[in-house]
Amino acid sequence: MGWMAKRRLRTGPTAALPAKPDPRELLRIVQLADPNARLDGDDVVAVDVRVHAPVEADKDLTGGELAEAWAVRVAADGPLPLDFFDRYLAEGLAFRLGGLAVCRGEVSDPADGGAESGPAVILPVRPSAEELEPLLQQDEEDEFTFTAGEIRAALVPQKGQPPAVQELLPFATELTAIELRGDDQVKLGALALELSEALNGIPVDRWRFRIDAPEDLVAPGTEDAAEEAAAEEAAAEEVAAEEAAPEEDPVEEAAAQEDPAGEDAAKEDAAKKGAVEEKAVPPTDPATE
Repeated sequence: MGWMAKRRLRTGPTAALPAKPDPRELLRIVQLADPNARLDGDDVVAVDVRVHAPVEADKDLTGGELAEAWAVRVAADGPLPLDFFDRYLAEGLAFRLGGLAVCRGEVSDPADGGAESGPAVILPVRPSAEELEPLLQQDEEDEFTFTAGEIRAALVPQKGQPPAVQELLPFATELTAIELRGDDQVKLGALALELSEALNGIPVDRWRFRIDAPEDLVAPGTEDAAEEAAAEEAAAEEVAAEEAAPEEDPVEEAAAQEDPAGEDAAKEDAAKKGAVEEKAVPPTDPATE
């Protein structure tokens, strides 16, 4: 197994991954961006690009961010890819496989910057406000802006023709995207799926990979880390509450507790004492009375 030279890797966008992906899994993910992608030997061929088979690379590729790096290079297969498809493909692969993206010598983490971008629903025609009304509320000042609780939505023309939505093209008069923005990626994904179901669209992430579940928008490991943080916070609050509670007096606490065995013994002693006193009193003489 050879080490891929950093100079060669940087001739095209690259997904630097912490582990070697299975070829079938790599193909499955690429097909989310291009349903017609196929295996060609150890490579995956998609529209205008070739996704090279994973090769072990020097950790300097990511500036030491990954102790072990497997490089998946995305290179143009013919003319230059349209609409930066090669870059989006590398970043989308890195995101879904828990890695980093390397483009033109710059290393980035696709899991960062989620609040600045988000999923979208691609539609073959621009929907009317009435069609959107069940799920989105139109802004009073801007007819192309909508809200759904804390989620913001914008109706914009879709630039280019992402391979993920090729099936819409025969029916498309004006490809339109409903871009969704918010802090909670799972809620964004759930709304994207609802809109796609209601409007016969295709839900995609910011790299134009199809999504099948809201969790597809969450980077691997992020959800577990959030659950651990929540558990630690709950444990800390419980400890703080215990420390803040006033200490109880052990004597008072003992006195407050009922002792069934002691109570029964006291009753038995009282009964015996009464019987003894009754025997000690002499009988009354009727004559004396």
